[in-house]
Amino acid sequence: MATQDAAPAGVSFDTDEETRLILQSIDDFIEQEVEPLEDELGDTWSNPRKRHEDDGRMVPEVVETLQEVRKRSADAGFYAMNLPEEVGGEGVSNVTWYRAMKHVASRGPGLHSAMLAGPEGPKPLLMQAEGDQVEKYLKPAVRGEKSTAFAQTEPGAGSDSPAMKTSAEKDGDEWVINGRKQWITNAPYADFVQVFARTSPQEEMGRYGGITCFIVEADEFEIASLNNAHSAIGRQGEIALDDVRVPEDRVLGDVDTAFYDAMDFLSLGRLEIGGRAVGHTQYLLEQGTQYANDREAFGRPIGKFQGISHKLAEGKARMYAADAAGLQLAWKMDNGEQAIEDSSIVKYLSTNVMFDVADDVVQVHGGNGLAEDNDFMTELETAKLLRIVEGTDEIQLNTIAKQMGVN
Repeated sequence: MATQDAAPAGVSFDTDEETRLILQSIDDFIEQEVEPLEDELGDTWSNPRKRHEDDGRMVPEVVETLQEVRKRSADAGFYAMNLPEEVGGEGVSNVTWYRAMKHVASRGPGLHSAMLAGPEGPKPLLMQAEGDQVEKYLKPAVRGEKSTAFAQTEPGAGSDSPAMKTSAEKDGDEWVINGRKQWITNAPYADFVQVFARTSPQEEMGRYGGITCFIVEADEFEIASLNNAHSAIGRQGEIALDDVRVPEDRVLGDVDTAFYDAMDFLSLGRLEIGGRAVGHTQYLLEQGTQYANDREAFGRPIGKFQGISHKLAEGKARMYAADAAGLQLAWKMDNGEQAIEDSSIVKYLSTNVMFDVADDVVQVHGGNGLAEDNDFMTELETAKLLRIVEGTDEIQLNTIAKQMGVN
C-alpha cells in the first residue's frame, strides 16, 4: 500500500523548474523583442486590410518582420528548442515543448505566434538531412534564417495523401518532378519546400510505399495561386511543379519510404496543434470571463446569468480535459511511444473545444463579438482551420476507432 511519503508514480503535472524558467523567459522575450516590432508595424500589422496585398499575399514589411521574430527567437534559444543540440536546438522534452506552445498561444493573436517553429520551421522529418543538406537546409532552418514548407496535400488527395498524383522519375543523376500541391502553408515565402512525390508504382510498393521526399528550392517551382483560407490569408499556396529537375542529393531520407518517415512524426504535429488550441482556448475564456463580469444588463453583470456562466464553465472543464490529454501524449512521446491513438484524441478534443469556446465567447460578447476591431471571429476561424489541418475531425475519429479495434 502506498504511503504519503512515497513518490508519485507515472506522469507529474507539476511544471518543472527548467520549463518554468523557459516560460518566464518567453514572456520577457515577447515584451522586450516582439512587442516593439509590433508597435513599429502599427496598422500594417493590426489592420488585416493593410497586412495584405490585393491578392492576399502578405506585404513585404510583415514578411520581413516575421522573419526577424524567428531569427531573434532562434538566437534566444526558443524557436526550434525541441530539436537536438547538435543541429542548433536545445533538446527540450515534448512536455516542455507542449507547455511552451500553449503558453505562447494563451497570449492571443500577435507576432509572438511566430516565435516557436510552426509549419514554416524545421520538423523531425528534416532531421534526415545528410551531407551538404545539413548545412544548407537543416541548420539555417533551425536558426530561423531559412523557412520551409511541407508539400504533401494535393487538389485531389487531401486526407487520402497516398493517392497523390505528383510523380518523380529518374533521369540520369537527376529526378524530374511533375504535379500540383495545394493548401501548402508558407509556400509563397519558403526558401525551400519538402515535396512528396510517387517514385514507384503503388501496385509494386503498396499503398504507403513508393513515395519519396525531395528538397525543392524556391526558384525551381511556381506559386500557381494563393489559397486564401480564412485565418490564413496569404499564408498558403498552390505549388506547380512542371518538369522540375533536382539532383540526387536533394532526396531527403531514403527513396520510396517518405510516407512511412512522415508517419513516424505524425504525433508531434498533432501535439503542437493541441498546445496551440488549448492556449487559444485559455485566452478566449479569460476574455469571456472579463467581459461577463464587466458588462451589465438588466441591472447586474451578465455573468450572473446561468446562460452565460455555464458556457464559460463548460468551456473551462473541457479545456482541462484537453490539456490533460495533451500532457499525457507529450509524456508518452518522451517515453518513446508513437501514441497514435493519443495524438488523434488530443487533436480532436483540443480543436473542438477551442471552436466551441470561440463560438460561445462571440455569443457572450453579443454584437461586440462581431466587431472587426475584436479578434474573436478570427479566433473562431482559426479554430475551424485547426480542425481541418493535420487530419480532419473525421480522420481523427477513424484513427481512434481503428486503434480501439472497431471494424
